[in-house]
Amino acid sequence: MLKLYYAPGSCARASHIALHEAGADFELALVDFASAEQRTPVYHAVNPKGRVPALATDQGILTETPAILTYIAQTHPEKQLAPLDDPFQFARMQAVNAYLCATVHVAHAHSRRGERWADTPEAITEMKRKAPQVMAQCFTMIEDNLLRRPWVLGDLYSTADPYLFTITQWLPFHDLDSTDYPKVHEHMRRMLERPAVHTAIALETQSG
Repeated sequence: MLKLYYAPGSCARASHIALHEAGADFELALVDFASAEQRTPVYHAVNPKGRVPALATDQGILTETPAILTYIAQTHPEKQLAPLDDPFQFARMQAVNAYLCATVHVAHAHSRRGERWADTPEAITEMKRKAPQVMAQCFTMIEDNLLRRPWVLGDLYSTADPYLFTITQWLPFHDLDSTDYPKVHEHMRRMLERPAVHTAIALETQSG
């Protein structure tokens, strides 16, 4: 059985939703950020990076959201969570997921985890000040160039959709509103209609 290590509301929500979409047999393992459980030797034995998500499989541990989402799609091909038979579209999905991981998530983290990149209070304060501007630029890029309708890849729902949805929910941390990005806002509304999203959020709310 798969085991997903997660924290409520974190980027692990994308993998959590995808597992429900896939109908996967899995269990949840809460990593309590409030008590810094992610920094303990016990959790480092699972993921030395001290981050979530981590997905325990029969073959070992997977980390990094794009990798986990790809694994879920490839191990449940009948659910059509990725364009596995179309190399170009599959690569396009991966490009969106990579952008969300390497650019948008990092921009968000500059506001909440500035100590990863700087030591002085002044530098951390400057990163917090700048982060909303960078997040706004990222979502303008998504709105104008990366998001088709009704889903990220157009008519095909894919693992890029729960990932975008998860990060869209972080906009209020930066005093940004999804309604400023009409296609993104419509995408979030549509995601909230999916049973897998309801289930994942409800389980995370109970645990958090």
